[in-house]
Amino acid sequence: MNGLPLKVVVAEDEPLSRRRLVRMLHGTGCAVVGEFSEGRGTLDWLSHNHEIDALFLDIRMPNLDGMAVLKALRGRVPVVVTTAFPDYAVDSFDYEAVDYLVKPFTPSRLQRALRRIRAKQPASGQVGAGGGPMRYPIDAGEGVVLVDLNKTTHFEVDNEVVWAYAGGRLKTLWTSLSEVEAALPGAGLLRVHRHLLLRPEAVVGIRPTPGGRVAVRLAGGVEVETSRGGTPRLKERLGL
Repeated sequence: MNGLPLKVVVAEDEPLSRRRLVRMLHGTGCAVVGEFSEGRGTLDWLSHNHEIDALFLDIRMPNLDGMAVLKALRGRVPVVVTTAFPDYAVDSFDYEAVDYLVKPFTPSRLQRALRRIRAKQPASGQVGAGGGPMRYPIDAGEGVVLVDLNKTTHFEVDNEVVWAYAGGRLKTLWTSLSEVEAALPGAGLLRVHRHLLLRPEAVVGIRPTPGGRVAVRLAGGVEVETSRGGTPRLKERLGL
């Protein structure tokens, strides 16, 4: 993961709310490189300035509202929606928002959004410098620790928290297995259950269980079970 400050833009039409958010972002170490009070100017600026890490976007703004801005960006810029209205959450995530903050939100909730932004950065899950191993971030209180993927047996999601198993149960910054797959596109991870993602190289044995499923023994002695749909995919990957 990149340790440099996140470069962010704030689009908020209420001056007091904008100043508060900018102050909170500065307090986390972010670099606020743009401030806007309406949607059209925000979108125009972003069309010529691509080197930012995130946009903090209010929904109800003049000229062009936040949903229109979010729809126009189509995921090209990580967006955290900031609004006093919870009604737009589903549509925001449909248009690939990274997070949705309902005002007034706390500094700790803002930190969680920033961790999600960092988790989506390419450096968080790509091959390291010099062809080193793939690594990913885990939550370490006020910071993060990078873990080598080749020490990991599987990922499991529970209540929008993804846990990695690498010599222990580790809390990642991801909230879904789809985010894991997107961050580690070349890792060859295999979805064997709706809540379970395996690294096939960590499989040391399988045995059949009722209902067309299999119990999978992983390195370190952990055993998990596939779904009926995941069983043939795993057998095919293992050449069985």
